[in-house]
Order: sequence, then C-alpha cells, then structure tokens
Amino acid sequence: MTIVPRDRHNISRQAISDNALKVLYRLNKSGFEAYLVGGGVRDLLLDQKPKDFDITTNATPEQVRKLFRNCRLIGRRFRLAHVMFGPEIIEVATFRGHHEANNNAISQQAQNGMLLRDNVYGSIEEDAQRRDFTINSLYYSSADFTLRDYTGGLRDLQNGIIRLIGDPDTRYREDPVRMLRAVRFAAKLNMTISPETAEPIPRLASLLREIPTARLFEESLKLLQAGYAYPTYLKLCEYQLFQPLFPIIARQFTEHGDSHMEKILALVFKNTDRRLQSGLRVNPAFLFATMLWYPQIEHAQKLSQESGLAYYDAFALAANDILDEQCRTLAIPKRITALVRDIWQLQLRLPRRQGRRAYKLMEHPKFRAAYDLLAFRAEVEGGQEITKLAQWWDDFQKQPTAQQKTMLNELDEEPSQRRFRQRRPRKRTPSNRRKEHSA
Repeated sequence: MTIVPRDRHNISRQAISDNALKVLYRLNKSGFEAYLVGGGVRDLLLDQKPKDFDITTNATPEQVRKLFRNCRLIGRRFRLAHVMFGPEIIEVATFRGHHEANNNAISQQAQNGMLLRDNVYGSIEEDAQRRDFTINSLYYSSADFTLRDYTGGLRDLQNGIIRLIGDPDTRYREDPVRMLRAVRFAAKLNMTISPETAEPIPRLASLLREIPTARLFEESLKLLQAGYAYPTYLKLCEYQLFQPLFPIIARQFTEHGDSHMEKILALVFKNTDRRLQSGLRVNPAFLFATMLWYPQIEHAQKLSQESGLAYYDAFALAANDILDEQCRTLAIPKRITALVRDIWQLQLRLPRRQGRRAYKLMEHPKFRAAYDLLAFRAEVEGGQEITKLAQWWDDFQKQPTAQQKTMLNELDEEPSQRRFRQRRPRKRTPSNRRKEHSA
C-alpha cells in the first residue's frame, strides 16, 4: 500500500461536492472509516470535474441508513446506500470482501463464473482488490487528506493504462460488462488498455448476451451519449464488442468500412460528441433512429417485394420487426421506440411539401430530428434527388413567411408525375359460365 500525503497530490476539498463531504464527515464522526473512491478520485487527480462522488466505508448499509434520514437502500446483487440531497445522490458502499466457498447466503456465483449475489463485506485492503480497474481503486480520506493506493493505480493513471485488478479472464466472467467499461474508460480518458486486460475481450465478447437487456441499454447510453461516442465506437469494433450490442447493424458492415451504414454511424457519433461538448442536449431516440435507419429500409423493401404489400404498409411492419429484434439485445424503452417510429415515418412525409403540408410538418415535435436524419442521409448517399430535398428544407426553415410561400408556389409549378389510384382487379366470370350464359 502507498499512502500519499496532502502535499503530494492535487485533490482539494473545494473540488469535492459539499454533500459528499457531509457524508464523509458524519461517518468519521460516528466512528466509521470512510473514503471517497472510484471515478470521482480518478477524475480529480486528472483535473477533471467528476460526474458523481462515491463513498466506501466499513459501516454496513443498515448502519448508514440509521445515520441519514435521507437514505434508502438499493440493490440485490450488492447492497448499497443512497443518501439523497435533492437531485444529488451520494452512493455509499460497504467495503467488499473475498468470497467464501460455503457462504451462499450472501455470495452466489453462476456456473459460468458470473456473480449473482455479492453481499460479502471485508476490509479496505480487500475492497481495493475487489474493484475493477487500478485507476478506480484509489481512496481519498477527508479525515487526514491522504490518498491511498493499494493496486498501483497512481502509476497506471500517470502512464495512461487501463488495467484490470486480478485475473482478467476471471474478472470478465464475474461481470462481462467490465469489458464495456474497459473500452469506455480507454476512449473517455484517451488511455491504452494493457495487453493482458485486452487479450480476453474478443474471446469473451459473447458473454454480453447473458447480461439483462435493461442493463445493456443503460450501458449503451454511457458508451454513446457521454461525449466520446466516436472513439468508443471504434474501440467497440476493435474488440468485437459492437456486434453483441447491435447485431442488426453489424451485419451491414463491409471489409473496407465504406457502406452507407458505416458512414452514417460515423456522422451521428461525431455529431453527438460535438453537441455534448458544446453543452447541448442529445436525444437517444434520434441516435437509435439514425443507427437503425438502413436496416429498417432494407427490411421494408424486402417485405414489399416478397409480400406484395404497399411500401407504406411494409415500412410500418419493418419498423416493428427491426425494433423488436434490437430490443432483444438492448431493452430500449417504449417511450424511445415510439419516437424512433415518428422520426422514420416523417422520412416518408418530407418529400410531400405542397400546400399546407410543409407548415404542418414543421409543427411536428420530431420535425427537427427527422430533418437532421434526412440531412445525414443526403450526405451519405449523395444522390441528386435527396440532396436537393435536404437543401430545400434547410432553405425553407431559414426563410421569412413571404419567401416560404414563394418556394411552395415554385413547387406547384414543377411538373409532377400523375398518381394513379390502385384499383382492385376486376373479377372475371369463369369461361365455362360465360358459355352457359351465351347459350
């Protein structure tokens, strides 16, 4: 163990949440050990603003709840205390210990090595060994302002190395999501995954299929909506982790990476990163609508050709099929899939702009997202018709009302193809009956 005194590290209490300090102080005052740990410590050492502050202690969850009226206990696999301060939640975990073979009441492991229950408590030294990566196993004490390093995390942080604690094969089998976390931290912190930590990932990537789909959905948002989606995507592909999350999309990948699918992924991920880095919000519905667009239209065309359905009907059925298939790996909530359908349906309506239609389309809550998808499609496909359509909508939104009317009048003057209403085939009288009738 290495203990780093206050004058040899850069963590200041001024950079720590007041609420996190309140929890630390009260635990210490009540006779418990308590430390700031994990990503909060790591980010403070990197001079970055932590997203949240986690605390670890030798107090049990029940003891924490007795100290804080604003506390609730959560979790079955590992019991945690959440201390609530309005919108801010300080997560407090009890030091984790090593597993005992006969301790099934509080610890349980599946045959494949995955942890099913993990309420084993121990010392701070054991807790450090139970954490996932060395850079997340650093402890800050508000009692004496020291930093404690049990696993070489400071050295790895300085060298830009993502390293698992313990045997990588075993640790990934305990919780396959650690593979996604390794990639996420490497992309976010611009670090390198150590060779022994990286080696098992492609081999064990299929274990992600055993993770609950709701958890994988939450992990996908952390991967793709945190400001570094594009480098994360590249690393997911590098370590063969993208396919278990998005099998429908991965099927359209090509050897040279130049398909419409791959081009639009690069566009939407880079656009998402720019927006987040500029302090703008992003909508997961737009992200999923864009990612799944080309599988959707490919399936719609297939249904239309094979079943003889009108394209509009085939399009709606295809949307159901594609979203249902994707939800088998990521449990995308219905509130998001409903918006995805809206964005897709608007792609069929955007070419029809005559009369009042253009104004009605612009009033739709998802118009802007639908237009952005159209613009991406135009950039990827480069066809004259879709490029012209995307440019028209771009100009139309910027023009004053008088000029918009002029643009609509010009549309009415353009030659348009006649539309024929589909008629049912006329029933023919069987030839033998016609002969009887004529006789």
